[in-house]
Amino acid sequence: MNKWIYRPPTEGRTSRQAHADLPDGLYERELGKSGFFGPVTHMMHPHPPTGWTSWEGPLRPRAFDLTRCDAAAPSPWDASEVLSNAHVQFRYWRCPSSMDHLVRNGDGDELLFVHEGQAELYCDYGHLSIEPGDYVVLPRGTMWRLDCSAPVTLLLIEATQSSYRLPDKGLVGENAIFDPAMFDLPKIDEAFKQQSAQTREWKVRIKRRNAISTVTYPFNPLDAEGWHGTLHPVRINVRDLRPLMSHRYHLPPSAHTTFVADRFVICTFVPRPFETDPGAIKVPFFHSNDDFDEVIFYHAGDFFSRDGIHPGMVTMHPCGFTHGPHPKALTRMLTQTKPATEEYAVMIDTRDALDVGAAASRVEREDYHQSWRTAPISGSGA
Repeated sequence: MNKWIYRPPTEGRTSRQAHADLPDGLYERELGKSGFFGPVTHMMHPHPPTGWTSWEGPLRPRAFDLTRCDAAAPSPWDASEVLSNAHVQFRYWRCPSSMDHLVRNGDGDELLFVHEGQAELYCDYGHLSIEPGDYVVLPRGTMWRLDCSAPVTLLLIEATQSSYRLPDKGLVGENAIFDPAMFDLPKIDEAFKQQSAQTREWKVRIKRRNAISTVTYPFNPLDAEGWHGTLHPVRINVRDLRPLMSHRYHLPPSAHTTFVADRFVICTFVPRPFETDPGAIKVPFFHSNDDFDEVIFYHAGDFFSRDGIHPGMVTMHPCGFTHGPHPKALTRMLTQTKPATEEYAVMIDTRDALDVGAAASRVEREDYHQSWRTAPISGSGA
């Protein structure tokens, strides 16, 4: 659809270009609809919009240290639930050893993100080796298991009653961010044939409406000898992503969308050069994302816009309040000390409010909402 030429109105002291050339002494705040895809307005303030001194009530920024979570379990269906709503389940799982059974998700597509460790994944379609930074999309109904010699830690992100798809990359074309040719597919290789020859009894634990049914076979049902078609698992590593960049303009998180599903999206932050234009801001802009809950899992590196955050942590910024960079990051709004970011992170933006799981509540950093204060607080790492 063609977009008509228009010019938005302006009032008072403001910049003409969003995220650049801000008037001296002012901070920008973006108010937007439909995430970063809808209409927006940019407010100019003399104080950082996150400069609150206290917070009462349940709507607050939250952080969870999943490294403190007892996530070891023999099956993904026993994984710790972190956040969920009717359209997505976000679980954290440490697979301590090779699975002695198969699993099958009847509730939706499953996205595996490998945080730590290496393993062999066997499924209906064949064999994949997985390692840290891998995304693996398993279509709903796929039987699978992991064979690992050491513990493997994963995020499990279920698209409940939905399927994962690729984002519309618009003017930049289908090959931007990553070419679909970069996807790896399972292979019916020698390793797969050897595992399918295991003639012992196999159990398949099937999840449907969060209830588990168990089906027993006198043979290994992962015994396909071939397949063809357009429905299949895919794997891609975060190191293979080539982020969109602009040296004169700080791009919104939507520029880093990797997968989409019904009512939520998955974005990936990977290392990229900082903006070089002197007037362009070089940290995430303050924004009121009033249609989405925003969740970030910190995988690896130096998280330049956050203080006191380390790999294995999760932050949740529910819709309804303004958020943005921490005070230390804000001091580098226009001038960075490094040429590029050094972070890997997985972001989930959901259109519907998320509920916090019991496992996450037990490892919550209760003072996270105070981490925007200028003075460091106890245990903040600021």
